[in-house]
Amino acid sequence: MTALPEENLRILIADDSNTDRMVLEAIIRKQGHEPILACDGIEAVAAFETEAPDIILLDALMPNMDGFETARYIKSNSDDRFIPIIFLTSLSEADSLAQCLEAGGDDFLTKPYNHVILKAKINAFRRMLMMHVTLQHQRDQIAANNLRLIQEQEIAKRTFDKVAHEGCLQVSNIQYRLSPMAVFNGDVLLAAPRPNGNLSVLLGDFTGHGLAAAIGAMPMSQTFYSMVAKGFCVRDVVIEINRKLKEILPVGIFCCATVVEIDFRCQLAEFWSGGMPDTFIRYNESGEYHTLKACHVPLGILSADRFSAETTAVQLAKGDRIYLWTDGIPEATNADGDMFGYDRLHRIFSEHDEKDDLFQHIMSTVDEFVGDTAPDDDLSAAEICLVNYETFAENQPKFQRYETFQPLDCQVDYRIEPDSLRHFDPLPFLQRHVHEIPALRSRSGDLLAILSELYSNALEHGVLGLDSVLKSSATGFAKYYEQRQTRLKTLSEGYILISIACRGDAAEGYFTVSITDSGDGFDTEKLIRRLDDTNSHPYSGRGIALVNSLADELRFNAKGNQVTASLRWPMKSDCRNG
Repeated sequence: MTALPEENLRILIADDSNTDRMVLEAIIRKQGHEPILACDGIEAVAAFETEAPDIILLDALMPNMDGFETARYIKSNSDDRFIPIIFLTSLSEADSLAQCLEAGGDDFLTKPYNHVILKAKINAFRRMLMMHVTLQHQRDQIAANNLRLIQEQEIAKRTFDKVAHEGCLQVSNIQYRLSPMAVFNGDVLLAAPRPNGNLSVLLGDFTGHGLAAAIGAMPMSQTFYSMVAKGFCVRDVVIEINRKLKEILPVGIFCCATVVEIDFRCQLAEFWSGGMPDTFIRYNESGEYHTLKACHVPLGILSADRFSAETTAVQLAKGDRIYLWTDGIPEATNADGDMFGYDRLHRIFSEHDEKDDLFQHIMSTVDEFVGDTAPDDDLSAAEICLVNYETFAENQPKFQRYETFQPLDCQVDYRIEPDSLRHFDPLPFLQRHVHEIPALRSRSGDLLAILSELYSNALEHGVLGLDSVLKSSATGFAKYYEQRQTRLKTLSEGYILISIACRGDAAEGYFTVSITDSGDGFDTEKLIRRLDDTNSHPYSGRGIALVNSLADELRFNAKGNQVTASLRWPMKSDCRNG
């Protein structure tokens, strides 16, 4: 960009009349500017290319190359420079004057020349030139700032991708789509396996886009992956994420989110949703579907004492599919301003029979509805299919674990009282111990599943006194979990004793967990007889059956309020799997 001189301008005078050139030269010099002379269009073009004039006074009718052709050439070759052209003409017809402007002229001056009018026109164009220089400078500053912003976003995106990696989103039973409106957007999709083999998934939608949204996305992702890896459940994860976002986010920035944990062994899904669109569940066997509404406030708004982390449990079966999306899907608009809406979603679920391509059908329908219209929000969605645990375990990526030393000859005992039972989940604490024992790595999934099932049985049946018969139907299953939450809130007495012991060395040994509750116990012989007949109660009784299939040894005391499970390494099952 060429800076304009403070006072004098370089003014090109192109006129085939010697008299007119001399008159204009005298006027220009008297006004303090520097004249550059040309007698026809060809010389004017040469002077334009070599002398870089600020303003051009151009005669319309000249030999060799007339003023119109000269003006067109100069305008087409001036790049982003603004070079005012004032036509010099004796023409007075409106069409002729319009031709001057159409050829690229910015103004015209009729003969005979009036020095007062010429001076006023030059001063006016000088102001326009100064404004053009200022606009070019501001444009360059905006371009530089935009480039710097894009570079910062790309750096932030690379950093974010390392923190919020895809986890296990690439497993075969998950389909997803993220269509950001910018390099760095406000939608977050996270997925990771818990140590017990369950799958945790979070779909979040922060207010805004760009770096403002990234303020909360990175700490939320870090918290999610860290806590899931340590074995924390949905409730604990959302409590901690809400606490952290509330602490760091400015007012007006929050995150709508749905968090789901899927237990593939027990075919159970646990949901927490705040501020998000309805979650859809499509049942494989019947082809029917139902929706779960978000019943909580988004993350990062409420303080810890007002925040609710209550979850909804849904019993599923193999092949059932869960659909999560941000509001960009139902609120997607077409060229006419119409929203896609829930009615269209319900129609797709009602009419589309092909289960395997339902997700792709939904996405293509939304794309077709939106057309070429730029979306107002991100179109982010995910489908999770319930598969066999073995299928999920085989497909999930293997994350690096760092070796740490842990004694292989130890015993630890815990007693958990009512207040802790209401608010504290001991499983992540216990699971962390398991991860620190290198010899148990090959069986950590089995062991953590055993810990989870035995603790749940001790809490729900022993301390809370819940009857598993309620879970003999899908309706009773929901009632069972309602009673669980109610009784846990009002719990004032009872306890659970947990004893874990490890004996052996790196080559061989065993791990034992014993859990005792304060309940009345149960008929262990009757339970053992039912272990081989779980089909009669498809929603209940599978926890102990699962433990029995995973443990090398399972024992109950006579009263039935204590159960002990043992695992050995190397696995005896190396023989049973072979």
